[in-house]
Amino acid sequence: MKYLKRSSLDAAAEDEETRAVVREMLERIEQRGEEAVREYAAKLDGWSGEIVVPRSEIARMTGGLSQSAKDDVAFAVERVRRFAEAQRESLHEFEIELSPGLRAGQRLIPVNCAGCYVPTGRYAHVASAYMSIATARAAGVPFIVGCSAPHRGGPIHPLVLYAMDLAGADVILTLGGVQAIGAMAFGLFTGKPADILAGPGNKFVAEAKRMLYGRVGIDVFAGPSEICVIADETADPELVAVDLVGQAEHGVESPAWLVTTSEALGKDVMQRVPRVIAALIDPSAAERAWNERGEIVIASSREEAVELSDRYAPEHLEVHARDLDWWLERLTAYGSLFLGEETTVAFGDKTSGPNHILPTKRAARYSGGLSVGKFIKTVTYQRMTQEANRDIAQVTARISRLEGMEAHARTADYRLAKYFPGEEFVTSEPA
Repeated sequence: MKYLKRSSLDAAAEDEETRAVVREMLERIEQRGEEAVREYAAKLDGWSGEIVVPRSEIARMTGGLSQSAKDDVAFAVERVRRFAEAQRESLHEFEIELSPGLRAGQRLIPVNCAGCYVPTGRYAHVASAYMSIATARAAGVPFIVGCSAPHRGGPIHPLVLYAMDLAGADVILTLGGVQAIGAMAFGLFTGKPADILAGPGNKFVAEAKRMLYGRVGIDVFAGPSEICVIADETADPELVAVDLVGQAEHGVESPAWLVTTSEALGKDVMQRVPRVIAALIDPSAAERAWNERGEIVIASSREEAVELSDRYAPEHLEVHARDLDWWLERLTAYGSLFLGEETTVAFGDKTSGPNHILPTKRAARYSGGLSVGKFIKTVTYQRMTQEANRDIAQVTARISRLEGMEAHARTADYRLAKYFPGEEFVTSEPA
């Protein structure tokens, strides 16, 4: 393994600065509520208008959109919804008899309130609206709050607003950043604290979700976008360069990594990327992201390429190589996998169906992306006949006493005495 290009930044120092800012903001929002949120909205986003978007305003702001734009959003929403519904159908409730008289089961219960964050800023992230909201709706969540920032000092971008409404948001708030996350978590402006927070965002949004985790659920640690491309000598170097730049465009904090078994291809791609960036209308973000965070590493074999990719655990992973099934069977750490040059991250980001809200910062080692399962609690239940207590209670009492938990044991003893009066049981002596 050798690097043709390595990142030059110290991510740990950046993370600590972010934590300090977010911690202070969340504390103020929790203490001062809606007043603090309005102050942050005015200071950070230049927004002093209404936070809750009324239905009449949604109709007014989206009324001027072209039919073709609406049709495109509907096309994408339908695919995301269908994929999410298929995920929901793959989950099922059941009840099983584990032993005579002992039945246990599983229920799937949606959370009561989901807070869905839709980032805007440099771009109007229309797709993020339906990725979270339509998935929550497919999961059966009864109340969905959508938040999106003012677009360049004005209201929410009309196409983002249209997508949020079409996907099924019950309430839409004109809020961005940490103040949006805090408002949804604490139930400000709606009176309904979110049970789970979903949606991608910048490092401040991601850190706010991380800090609130436990008080609320979160979908994934979804920070600045990442891409890794695995390529062998058969890959098209121009297509690899285009796809790397396609994600670097997200912003200066978005890393783009190439793992290749061909040094010649790696050198070729390294020459092409700056030209691809220079051809953009606004190359500034992609140029800085590539210069500071881009990496190209040469693997000695495809097995080593798998090892390196799993170490990155990228949000998006493209494979431009022979024998795609070989890679599918062996790669284990990624948010979403794109097999072959015919598909690309942009398809997944916008329209193809699988969710684009995915784990970043190596969280793909232990977490997948947003799915209906994130909005559903898998809970269990059990019921038992008195006769079933004969075996279960004796073993429970004995194990409890082995652990030194006498009060636990006596809950079993009492049932044995009640259901089987006069019978003798071996439940051991108190420890």
